[in-house]
Amino acid sequence: MEALTCKRCKQTSSLPPSAQRVRCFGCKTLYSLSTTGDAVRSTSQEWSLDISKKKTEAKLLCHGLRRRLPFASAPPQQHFPTPPRAASLHSEPLPGRRALVCGVSYRKQKHELKGSELDVRKMRELLLGNFRFPPESVLVLAEEDGCLPPTRRNIEEGFRWLVRGIRSGDSLLFYFSGHGKRQREQVPGDEIDGFDETICPVDFEENGMIVDNFINRAVVRPLGPGVKLHAIIDSCHSGTILDLPHVRDARGEWEDNSPPSGAYKGTKGGKAICFSACEDYQLAADTTLLSSDKEMTGAMTITFINAIKESQERNEKISYKSLMDYMHDSIKQAGKSGGFFAGIRRRFHRRILQDPILSSTEEFNTSTEFNL
Repeated sequence: MEALTCKRCKQTSSLPPSAQRVRCFGCKTLYSLSTTGDAVRSTSQEWSLDISKKKTEAKLLCHGLRRRLPFASAPPQQHFPTPPRAASLHSEPLPGRRALVCGVSYRKQKHELKGSELDVRKMRELLLGNFRFPPESVLVLAEEDGCLPPTRRNIEEGFRWLVRGIRSGDSLLFYFSGHGKRQREQVPGDEIDGFDETICPVDFEENGMIVDNFINRAVVRPLGPGVKLHAIIDSCHSGTILDLPHVRDARGEWEDNSPPSGAYKGTKGGKAICFSACEDYQLAADTTLLSSDKEMTGAMTITFINAIKESQERNEKISYKSLMDYMHDSIKQAGKSGGFFAGIRRRFHRRILQDPILSSTEEFNTSTEFNL
């Protein structure tokens, strides 16, 4: 193939076979090939060499620009943070703070709850965002993708994970949102009212409930000196769900809740404190009235979270007493609104107000600051 070099712009253009005229690719000048003085013909070999030369010159130019522009010498490497490792039942818990967060919705069962799923998400956000718990130290059992289901076996394994390798200075938390029931005491003289309190795993109808005696042995008795456990239980009949020997009444005074049999329900030197949604004989409720987004959530859970967040927004410390007062007042106020107990956690019961309860392994000044 022949080529034509323009005398004006020196641009080389290929010549189609048997063409009579050709237009320069550079300056668009039209040449008649019948005359030889308008442009310079060249052979296909010369034209190929010329194109190769121009490519080489372009590469050298780009190389020179890269050497003069440091930021263009190599593309910057992007470093993305490694996703946090989620806690698992068989992982070794880190020292310091850890939490077992359990929510049961009982999906597609006659006992289905609407608020537990949101309760779990909000509680996890509170622990990670407001209290700075490490993500790998928060174990979640829930009926959601990516979570282990809250079966009886998994919850009991979760208790063992929670107290595994604990040492002085550790702070533990157990949160439960779901159904709670009561049954005749298994051990005579073990309960003042003659009833054991229970929590209901997702498979409780097939594999049974988890009784307060078991919870006490699993997460209260192992607590050694310098170890503290907080439990937050949003379920019906949860007042003494951890069987702790001291209960704070509505007047703010401590009452003795020790078993009539004299059985020991304390720790090995540590301290356990429990926030319960209601008295042992009361029912807990789900409601939309206490959520700013009008979403269904546990009344006790949302008031607990709101109290913490509002105090932190004001940059104020909150005490155990202030926290309990906030929950009492918020639930009482919401109870005056129609339909508050439309989402009550058991069916076929009339409207019943719930009174959050505080219990502990030892009496303490509730004006002290609450912290996890």
